[in-house]
Amino acid sequence: MAKRNGPAKIKKYSLEFKLKAVQLSSQPGVLIKDVAESLCIHPFMLSKWRKQVRDGELVGDPPELEPQEAAELQRLRDVERQFKRLQMEHDLLKKAIRFASERKMKSSPSSRQTGKSSRSK
Repeated sequence: MAKRNGPAKIKKYSLEFKLKAVQLSSQPGVLIKDVAESLCIHPFMLSKWRKQVRDGELVGDPPELEPQEAAELQRLRDVERQFKRLQMEHDLLKKAIRFASERKMKSSPSSRQTGKSSRSK
């Protein structure tokens, strides 16, 4: 494998891109990691830009959030909420199956016979 000569290339992002990313990540219910993943950037970079906006280092008018983007963010929130609910249901069903199988094993015919014979003695 060939070695890379010199330092790694660092991609430069425009001010508009940074402000848009910060605006998207500031929407209610939106996770930074999801926005970063959708923009193909590291979540740390997005967190850094958010801090720069808070500190006044990145200044500018953020571009308008298009209706399509807002709808996509809402859809993402809905899918995440459904996923969490399904995960909880799945975990609950696994516990119920485990509980039922343990009860069945305890009340199996072989264990009942053992229990009767020990009582009759």
